[in-house]
Amino acid sequence: MRGEYVSPALGKATVRDLGSEWLARQQGVMKPSAFHSVESAWRVHVLPKWGSTSISGITFSGVQGWVTDLAGKRKGTLVATAYSVVARILDDAVRDRRLAVNPARGVKLPARVKRKNIYLTAEQLRSLALESGRYGSLVLLLGTAGLRWGEAAALRVGDVDFLKRRITLHENAVTVGGDVHLGTLKSGKSRTVVLPAFVVEELSKTCRGKGHDDLIWPARDGGYLGPPSSHDSWLSGAVERCQAAAAAAREEEGDEPATPVFPRVTAHALRHTAASLAISAGANVKVVQRMLGHSSAAMTLDVYADLFDDDLTGVADKLDVTVGKMWAERPQDVV
Repeated sequence: MRGEYVSPALGKATVRDLGSEWLARQQGVMKPSAFHSVESAWRVHVLPKWGSTSISGITFSGVQGWVTDLAGKRKGTLVATAYSVVARILDDAVRDRRLAVNPARGVKLPARVKRKNIYLTAEQLRSLALESGRYGSLVLLLGTAGLRWGEAAALRVGDVDFLKRRITLHENAVTVGGDVHLGTLKSGKSRTVVLPAFVVEELSKTCRGKGHDDLIWPARDGGYLGPPSSHDSWLSGAVERCQAAAAAAREEEGDEPATPVFPRVTAHALRHTAASLAISAGANVKVVQRMLGHSSAAMTLDVYADLFDDDLTGVADKLDVTVGKMWAERPQDVV
């Protein structure tokens, strides 16, 4: 009468049966890149372990032991994804009244090790753009406006307002498993980004002779340009040349070289550089959030908390000038 009873027969369904149906439901509501990760975790880690197990036969301790064992072999992000697949399949089983409670909820996951962001200086960004040849304008755009790779790859000439120095982002060309999927931005909403004048000038050179609907940086086959992830890509070559030049400069400078080591930077790391340069130019967290297309200012702070360390010093210095000055003028007999 209270609706608490769950028929034991409904719990005999296997994870393979319910998981396949659950995965099919996700394909229509998830971004291709996210679905690719989920599908891979299901196929490689969840199905071999839990496929033949009935959902009523899954225990909390069993899931915790599996997560702990997997954490000893794989990165925390993959472990979290695989666990999420199991937990969400069982969540649906609870909603369908196949289980009374989800035995996977409450399991402790390994701590995720946050990668240290790599930032280029303004001089290093300039050097990388110069070494990138026909992709120099792309490097400048990524390093100053903070676009995601797929957003830049989908840009067409008509998306750039050269007079107002603005670009409108409304498509995302994401490469998943070697295939390009064109869709909406990660946030699901279009956004407009304001560009520095020198970046607009370089973009105009790249767009010269192209039509309104032409891709700004097409691949060699005329399609969408994929991310330069291989060791022999144009970006990797540009980075290696910058590293060689920096090493030669340091050797000439002797014992106390002023030239910093040039980091091995990826296309995504240029997004971090854009955030760093914007914050050093005085941008507050809301401006950086809007520029990068983050869902919230809290997310921006989580990713780039290290860039705001100087603000803490600045606040303390200002308090010295205001509150500290008033405190110095207090009556001397006050303890």
